[in-house]
Amino acid sequence: MKVRSSVFASFILIFEVVGIALFLRGFFPVPVKSSFSSKSSLSDQPKEPLAGDAPNSSRLPQPLFKRVVIMLVDALREDFVLGPSGRMYMPYTRHLVEKGSSQSFVAKARPPTVTMPRIKALTTGSIPGFIDVVMNLNSPALLEDNLIWQAKTAGKRIVFYGDDTWVRLFPKHFMEYDGTTSFFVSDYTEVDNNVTRHLDSTLKRDDWDMLILHYLGLDHIGHISGPHSSLIQPKLLEMDDILKKIHSALVSKEAEGSLPYLLVLCGDHGMSETGSHGGSSEPEVNTPLVLISPAFKRKGKQQRGPVVEQVDLTPTLALGLGLPISQNSVGRVIPGVLEETSLRDQLRFLHLNGHQLSCLLKDSVADYEKDPGFEQFRVAEKAHGNWMKLYLEGNTSEVLTNMGKKVLKQYLEALAAMSSALSKQLGKYDMYSMVAGMNWWIIAVLWQSTAHFLLKPSHSDG
Repeated sequence: MKVRSSVFASFILIFEVVGIALFLRGFFPVPVKSSFSSKSSLSDQPKEPLAGDAPNSSRLPQPLFKRVVIMLVDALREDFVLGPSGRMYMPYTRHLVEKGSSQSFVAKARPPTVTMPRIKALTTGSIPGFIDVVMNLNSPALLEDNLIWQAKTAGKRIVFYGDDTWVRLFPKHFMEYDGTTSFFVSDYTEVDNNVTRHLDSTLKRDDWDMLILHYLGLDHIGHISGPHSSLIQPKLLEMDDILKKIHSALVSKEAEGSLPYLLVLCGDHGMSETGSHGGSSEPEVNTPLVLISPAFKRKGKQQRGPVVEQVDLTPTLALGLGLPISQNSVGRVIPGVLEETSLRDQLRFLHLNGHQLSCLLKDSVADYEKDPGFEQFRVAEKAHGNWMKLYLEGNTSEVLTNMGKKVLKQYLEALAAMSSALSKQLGKYDMYSMVAGMNWWIIAVLWQSTAHFLLKPSHSDG
């Protein structure tokens, strides 16, 4: 009897495990991936479109920026900078947003809104899934094609100070680094001082091309006492002073005739009304993205900019630094960053982004040729070739300009459609597997309960 009972128990256990495995397979779908091990390279870039028999040019536009500083403030909500409280919380930053040479956006972070998946999104341009939440506390080295790898391969010298998640994800990429741990949530002072203490000496040096700072103090305050705590304003004023220090140092080193700098202020995610994060509420997913550079025209009063996806920063930085876009990026270049470049360069930048997205679409969607975005891209690419033919023939008429603007619009629509299609593909759950898994598990539990009831020994009175 015992043998039969143990065999039955083993059978039930197997049934339960299979049910759970099926459910997890549906809940954690296989992500969109071009190739996990391969990386983009400049030699893989497509040639510039050109109609007719003349040979296509492999010309690539010049980089837009010489040096980039990324200041990432953990849990920086969009309203802390761009909302009504922005002038009180971060006055210098807000002044640059409204009157300086800057571009500001609301960058939407996709759930799960926790740090490691968001760093992956910012550096690969892909949208990590909920499986990454499980790996958040023990982040292995990132093998997927990413902006940091591309920058290091191109000879960029990268310095990093802040959350040591970056050091675990990119263990051999930084020329110099100092990681801080997010484990001690009650500490919101020293954790940031350990980043800032490096700034004075680093900003005076000329031996780096990228500086990445990741501040954790604001996130810790959120966890301790929420977004309306009395500790929030002093911390944001501290962050504002740091941005002012960085900006002043970059301006003082700006040399005439050389490529301009780019200073990026962003958050990895926001925080909820209780100070937590991980979900999909507006305060958790809406983050500010402020790009500051003399490459941008000074605008009239500007506050809350247009909405972009957080992953759009990846292709924008890649093209801005003259790097290939990461293979698995679903982001699209932010058009405002290209506004001051020539029409030829603008079209070429959009073409490079469109080619990368179309290749990813080919690898990810079976009937990619029927995808509206893919079709739009092919139409835009052909029109681009016709425009280039006229341009190289020396045509300078208004017709050429209008034609170029039309091609630009076609490219932007194609990029939006392909990016959306790929993002939806990433968010797809295998409902069949999830339902089948749940059914298997429920049947196993019912059998277990029935067997327990039938085999339960009866107790007679007396």
